[in-house]
Amino acid sequence: MRLVIHEPVERMDRPYARRWWALLVLCLSLLIIVMANTALTVAAPDMTRDLGLSSADLQWVIDGYTVPYAALMLLLGAIGDKYSRRGALVLGLVVFGGGAVAGSLVDSSAGVIAARAVMGVGAALIMPATLSLLAATFPRAERAKAITLWTATAGLAIAAGPLVAGALLQHHGWSATFLINVPVAVVAIVGALVLVPPSSAAHRHRVDHVGGLLSVVWIGSLVYMIIEGPHFGWGVRAVTAAVVAGLGLVAFVVWELRHPRPVVDVRRFAHRRFAGSNLAVALFFLAVFGAFYYLTQHLQFVLGYDALDTGVRMLPLAGAVFAGSALTGYLTPRVGMRVTVTAGMVGGTAALALLTQVDAASSYGDFVLPLVVLGLAIGLALSPCTDAIMGAFPESELGVGGAVNDTSLELGGSLGIALLGSVLAGSYSSHLADATKGGGLPAGALSTAQDSVGAGYAVAQGIGDKARQLGEQAARAGHAGNTEKAAQLKGQSDQLAHGARQMADAVGSSFSDAVAHTSLVGAVILGVGTVLVAVLLPWKERVAATGTGTGTDEEDAAAGTDAGARAGSGSEPGSRTGSGTGTGVEGGRSAVAR
Repeated sequence: MRLVIHEPVERMDRPYARRWWALLVLCLSLLIIVMANTALTVAAPDMTRDLGLSSADLQWVIDGYTVPYAALMLLLGAIGDKYSRRGALVLGLVVFGGGAVAGSLVDSSAGVIAARAVMGVGAALIMPATLSLLAATFPRAERAKAITLWTATAGLAIAAGPLVAGALLQHHGWSATFLINVPVAVVAIVGALVLVPPSSAAHRHRVDHVGGLLSVVWIGSLVYMIIEGPHFGWGVRAVTAAVVAGLGLVAFVVWELRHPRPVVDVRRFAHRRFAGSNLAVALFFLAVFGAFYYLTQHLQFVLGYDALDTGVRMLPLAGAVFAGSALTGYLTPRVGMRVTVTAGMVGGTAALALLTQVDAASSYGDFVLPLVVLGLAIGLALSPCTDAIMGAFPESELGVGGAVNDTSLELGGSLGIALLGSVLAGSYSSHLADATKGGGLPAGALSTAQDSVGAGYAVAQGIGDKARQLGEQAARAGHAGNTEKAAQLKGQSDQLAHGARQMADAVGSSFSDAVAHTSLVGAVILGVGTVLVAVLLPWKERVAATGTGTGTDEEDAAAGTDAGARAGSGSEPGSRTGSGTGTGVEGGRSAVAR
């Protein structure tokens, strides 16, 4: 028996026997690329101190990963479809692991940002490959269950990142949060070669490189604008990125509509089920990543938990994701996708609404219920959406299907951190100015404190340090017999110590108020999005002629006609994943008949 599996899954005459072990490898690969972002939020303070990072440096250490990750997925997903999906996964793991090693060795902000960008390129290869291999390996009857486990893994990674990073930071430096990825990547590479069968499109048509490059331009520019504008101001770079993103998107759509083999058929977005699923994924991750961004800060800075304690306290979210995913597997076949997804989005909105009650007196116990509700909501909504998105693509485009799903996820997450992060920063700054008004705080110190909650506590600590220094001087003066000077210094010390406590209280209450205000904004956005998604998703669901999903009768007929036309032309024959064969007329007729 050969150690490395060589038989392509498309040539197997029955479902692959070790497909659930293969899923474990795919989930492990997904785990490390999601954790690479969430773990860094906990390691950021140590990294800032050791490398002397400015706020701009730290922002790009985090987002240097996101830009190539989001921008390259469509193109690399299409390339993986043509040549080898497993090859894309293995290459991505190698690149990702190499970037992680480099990130652990560098000692400058530029070096860390570059290493993170390399890891982002690896993630752009890995992410769509995991979904495309899952869809190719599992028969349609089992695919929804497999996607549920894939989605639950993503939810677990969101919460596990801070936990793993916190545990490492107890005894190691921030570089350990990079190195931990290396052995996991090695295990995933070996597992991919041994357990995951090769897969690629049956007919290897030329990749639409122009469309792929245009997707890189507009998505990359859009993500750059989302990051640059809210955090660093709408200067020349942000405005230029916005213009390039807009022009690139128009050029991409025009090109894809006219190309015979587009990298992604943009007409799919006219189908309500497909458009609604992508909108739901984007909106959900806007809310989840935005909430995660400010909740971890609140736990660390306001409530005073260290990195490990913060990670432990995010675990209710991970457990609830698994519970929600289990409910999805039971509910969706019985009540339909629209009900399940809408219920999940209502739950997410409710979780953010609960966070509007946060104030200076809030303890960790006040966060448990919102975390549990948010986790349940993630599990309920995202699995059926991902299944619907993947089901809209034929066998030859599974990598592109995974890339579309993951691009929606990344765009939503980036927008959530940028938009809700901007609201958080503005609200915190305004509340802090009001809280310290009339307190005699120098303008320079106030400006520094308004930069972030961490900077605010640093200013308070600086005032406290000055108070201690004066207290020590007063003690020395008293020992020297200079009672008058000692009394004067003691009075100044007490005044500063009181000011330090007031400043710390002002920072904590201002950030708590900002969390409540930002949660309200997030709840409104997700609430409006819930209505839009509920309107878009069809009530009546039928299995399409292609066997790839459900939709309205009209959409099924269109999908069947489109798939049948492609198959009738000899370009996309039927396969075990469920894409149909026959003429376009036959495909359309079968959809309507069913």
